[in-house]
Amino acid sequence: MPAYPIPFHIQLNRIFLTPVIRTLIHILGRVKVSGVENVPLGMPYVAAINHISIYDPPLAVSFWPEKPEVIGAVDVFSKKGQGELLKMYGVIPVHRGDYDRELLTKILLILRSGRPLLLAPEGGRSHEPAMRRAKPGIGYIIEHVQVPVIPVGLVGTTDDFWQRSKLFWRGRGERPELEMRIGKPIQFPPVIQKGAERRAARQQNADLVMRHIAGLLPEEYHGVYAGQAIIA
Repeated sequence: MPAYPIPFHIQLNRIFLTPVIRTLIHILGRVKVSGVENVPLGMPYVAAINHISIYDPPLAVSFWPEKPEVIGAVDVFSKKGQGELLKMYGVIPVHRGDYDRELLTKILLILRSGRPLLLAPEGGRSHEPAMRRAKPGIGYIIEHVQVPVIPVGLVGTTDDFWQRSKLFWRGRGERPELEMRIGKPIQFPPVIQKGAERRAARQQNADLVMRHIAGLLPEEYHGVYAGQAIIA
């Protein structure tokens, strides 16, 4: 099985960075994590999250039971503070909306080398709880490597989380609550279609992942997947 190299300094960064962020989130709000038993530890898989705000990746990564590889939008790397954290963890940059063969090759190498991968199928932050339609990228991954997808529903990570936390510490509000709900693994059959049918199958698989994520979330989070949630 091919190896995916993780630089030694990145490995060290992750050892110290994740508990620091986890502690900070605990200070800012209450955290509830459920479904950890659904994670196939030590095996390759894709963890797929809904993406509302900048708080989603830190919550998911710092409370995940192992250290996954992570994909993040390239434009965030230039932002002060956020960019430094992404680089320290070793997040893989992606140009949203662009076809990047080198990135896809790297993703497949990660999974084929036995490592987990965390991503947001929506391709970017929605800035509101309601989910947007998934990009077909996760469908491409499903097509090329047979690994389970773990749906993950994040609740409470709205853009105003920081403001709500400050109000609590000033005695003017309730302590905000964050939740990470980990669903059961989804297995996909091989994609055998060709041409336009293959592209349609990619989107259908991406939508299926989002429907499972919707099944972990309150109704107001379902967005374009309203009425389509799959509750395992």
